Amino acid sequence: MRKIPTWKRTRRALTVTTLAALVTGGTFLGTGTASAATTLANTCTGSVSGGMGDTVAVPGSSVKEMVRQAAQEQVNLFNFLTVQPNRLADAITAKPPLTVGKIPSSAGGNIGGDLIGAVVADNLRDAPGLGLLPDTQQHVLSAIRNEVTSSCGLTTLANNYEAPSSPSSSSPTSGETPSSTAPTSGSPLGNYQPGTTGTAPPRDYSGIPMASPGTPGTAIAPGIRYPAGGALPGSGTLPQVSGPDPQGAGPDIRNAGNAEALASRGSTTDVQLPMLLAVIVLAGVTAGLVRTWVLRRAA
Repeated sequence: MRKIPTWKRTRRALTVTTLAALVTGGTFLGTGTASAATTLANTCTGSVSGGMGDTVAVPGSSVKEMVRQAAQEQVNLFNFLTVQPNRLADAITAKPPLTVGKIPSSAGGNIGGDLIGAVVADNLRDAPGLGLLPDTQQHVLSAIRNEVTSSCGLTTLANNYEAPSSPSSSSPTSGETPSSTAPTSGSPLGNYQPGTTGTAPPRDYSGIPMASPGTPGTAIAPGIRYPAGGALPGSGTLPQVSGPDPQGAGPDIRNAGNAEALASRGSTTDVQLPMLLAVIVLAGVTAGLVRTWVLRRAA
């Protein structure tokens, strides 16, 4: 028997160990790059939560009755032997969970009913019970797709989503004047995005009507119309009584007295007696003339 030197045995052992380590490491690396988990929804409606990037799937039993009803509506006198709604419902139930989409890398999203309907129709494309003729099979699949589309729809929620933190605005120190961040574009909000901070543009009051001093109808404050310490309008025409009343009424009674109305002077527009007599005479003469004219016409 040939004797192998010790150094060769050592080299072979190291070589085998290295190869085993490489194979094991490659296996772990391949496992680390595997696809994300699958989140199974109980029904094809409502909401489903999972991690961002997870695959969303629905069981075939959740659309079983939709498939049965849609296929039943396509049964007629010519295909009642070949179109079998119960068989199609059992076929979709026996399928593995149907992959309908993924949870997006955001707070939430949705998987429309059209996507779910297309997946269901694709899984039943070669199923028995669709009918004998290709045209019949196409009509049944279209009916199933439309029924699932109108009845299904999922809202996806990412349970590991974290909203990006907005930059905090630093408060100005003493002696510093904060710079204006008002936008200069035509839009009042400029290029501001939701979550950002900024200064709102100043309000414009130029279009509000305003009365200027001296304008007719403008109300003047009493303090301006009647200055402090000044006399009130008409106060100079009233006699002021000071001291105790001669009748002993006391000093609290002021401006006491009697007032009588005087007859006003005749106005130049009043009707005088001569004018009244002239009007009466003119009326009598006019009546006589009218009477004479009527009598002559009658004769």
